[in-house]
Amino acid sequence: MSHFFSTYASDFISRFDGPLHLRFIMQPLMAVLFALRDGIRDAREGQAAYLWAVLTDPRHRRYLLEDGWKGISKVFVIAYLLDVVYQLLEWHGLKPLQALLTAIILAVIPYALLRGPVNRLVRTWLRRLPASTPR
Repeated sequence: MSHFFSTYASDFISRFDGPLHLRFIMQPLMAVLFALRDGIRDAREGQAAYLWAVLTDPRHRRYLLEDGWKGISKVFVIAYLLDVVYQLLEWHGLKPLQALLTAIILAVIPYALLRGPVNRLVRTWLRRLPASTPR
């Protein structure tokens, strides 16, 4: 297993210079934009911070995971498919687990890490608004 991760690390770093390297900027950016959208929605609905709620609220975990997947699934699928295309172009072969891990790193992790803090920041900001301002 350690061989897989060491090989993956060197392969991941080599992806920065090859074709489709712009995806290392665009896919996390898209994940951030979706996290902003969903975090703002969570704040307006009075929901708890996303990742914290997923980890600590077993009653709502399934709903939260489904909602998160609905929010990030398109970016994740595109990240996976672009990595498959990269592998076929550069290596003339396919390493599906590497493509999966790359898609998780580029799409899911930024989304999951930012959705909750966005929620908290927006909730704090909304509380500071005067009561007469429409929300």
